[in-house]
Amino acid sequence: MIAGVGSIDLALLVVAADDGWMPQTEEHLQILEYLGVTRAVIVLTKIDIGDADKTETEIRDQLRGTTFANAPVVRTSLRLQNSTALSRQVCEDGIVKLKNALATELAQIEPQRDIGKPRLFVDRAFTLRGVGTIVTGTLAGGTLRVGDAVAIQPRGTRSRIRSLQSHRRDVDPAPPGTRTAINLPDLQPGQDVARGDVVTTSGFETTTAVAAHLRRSSRLQRSSPIKSGASVYFHHGTSRVLARVTLLELNALAPGADWIARLELSKPALVFAGDRFIVRDGSERHTIAGGVVLEIDMADFRSSRHVALLNSRAAANQDNVDLYTKTEVARHGATARSQLLARSRFSAADVSAALERLAGRGEIFLDGNIAAHLNAWRSLRQRAACLIDETHRQHPQRTGLEVSELRSALNDQPPDVIDAVIVDLWRSEWVRAGSTIARRTHRAMLPAALEAIAETIRQRLNSKSFDPPPRRQLAPDTPTQQALKFLVEQNEIVVISDDVVISRAAYTEMKREIAEFITRKGPATVSQLRSAMDSSRRVIVPLLERLDRERFTRRIGDKRTLAPQNASARLTDAPAAQPD
Repeated sequence: MIAGVGSIDLALLVVAADDGWMPQTEEHLQILEYLGVTRAVIVLTKIDIGDADKTETEIRDQLRGTTFANAPVVRTSLRLQNSTALSRQVCEDGIVKLKNALATELAQIEPQRDIGKPRLFVDRAFTLRGVGTIVTGTLAGGTLRVGDAVAIQPRGTRSRIRSLQSHRRDVDPAPPGTRTAINLPDLQPGQDVARGDVVTTSGFETTTAVAAHLRRSSRLQRSSPIKSGASVYFHHGTSRVLARVTLLELNALAPGADWIARLELSKPALVFAGDRFIVRDGSERHTIAGGVVLEIDMADFRSSRHVALLNSRAAANQDNVDLYTKTEVARHGATARSQLLARSRFSAADVSAALERLAGRGEIFLDGNIAAHLNAWRSLRQRAACLIDETHRQHPQRTGLEVSELRSALNDQPPDVIDAVIVDLWRSEWVRAGSTIARRTHRAMLPAALEAIAETIRQRLNSKSFDPPPRRQLAPDTPTQQALKFLVEQNEIVVISDDVVISRAAYTEMKREIAEFITRKGPATVSQLRSAMDSSRRVIVPLLERLDRERFTRRIGDKRTLAPQNASARLTDAPAAQPD
């Protein structure tokens, strides 16, 4: 009964006039309430052999105070002790009234929503000769179509839908809320798919732990408290999983009470936040509680932040998408909006709209695909700012902090979150210079000891500007390397190759002379250009290769000519050097 009732919209509760309200009737009523079923038709059957008036009064007494207190009661009889016309009429009238009552109730029920997350909880898996494997169940949360790729959870096996049926009729697509049969010909019943599994689209991961709001009916009689640490059976969809209950700061949960608990499952299950479930005792003789899943995979549900999250969800309506979204953002601190509440009973559109509302009210930070709790975002932004400021303080000669270093320092955050932090910094008092990020007010400067070294480097480069000394001679030790790096970052020096650096002025002048030479004399070889500028092959070869990459020159055979866009340009119009 539990496996079949999890996805229904309307309950048909049957009570026999000769038996009255039985223990199983009471248990079924509690299960319906635990699972959030709010509509029911009560069928009082066997009225020809029992006291219908007395039993109906008993039913009304039992339903008083429940969600079914005003549910219609329909009297029927399918047992005829005699074949009189009157008896047959009583039977027929009862069935007609029952059909009318069902139709009336169903007409007032909204169709189940398609949230784009289809799950079919398998109650049967069998082989049909000539067709292959068939699985049946009630489809919830989304639509399935012929040809869809599906995953069987928690097994992780994959298949593709060959055909769909509902009540023995071919359908395509199959909408949520319908009894559905799926033909998965490449799977083997029992081995690849079985009762208790879930057929869904790919992308949903299973879990072995859930935080939940556990509730025990006040109608439970002579029921022992549920002790923290007890083993129970967790009934979800069509599955049954042994679980261990841990109550939050409570030793035991008595009948009529509700509390937050963590359930550690003995095997994985595909569970969403907002799902309802049933708890039965370890012997499976009694239903002892029901609940709503508040969060998935919450490793430490005892922290104050997580307790606040769970308490807020437990106290709210389960359809409150704004609350769930806000608390989920708070839980993660900062995360990609596309991942928020992926395993929940809210659609992506619901979550996206909630994020926009929360951002509009100033309750969260939202930028592109990133959503963040305001305090968490401020803290993360401040961490980044402190890292940059510390770099300015310890290394004033540097233009700023390398973006790669910032990413490494913030490696506890997803890459897209770090990207959003950097973009957010650029909007205010921060700038990006090449591969670094710095305060707008920062001006790189060398310490006095390195400034003298930098001046020496400038003089050595300028003494023979077109044929400077090799880089390894120019900067043989750490101080000179630091000074040289500073001059490169300040765009005073151009890196031609690993071992060739020249001053920015020399680079510009060499480009001008190369353009002038080729314009006057036509395509030139390396040797001709080297001689014209009194340089060396060590310098001129990598310089020309760089100019080729910049499309300033073009190599044809062993000669260089100006690139088409520069061929007729005046020397004074030659393109300025690009910053390194």
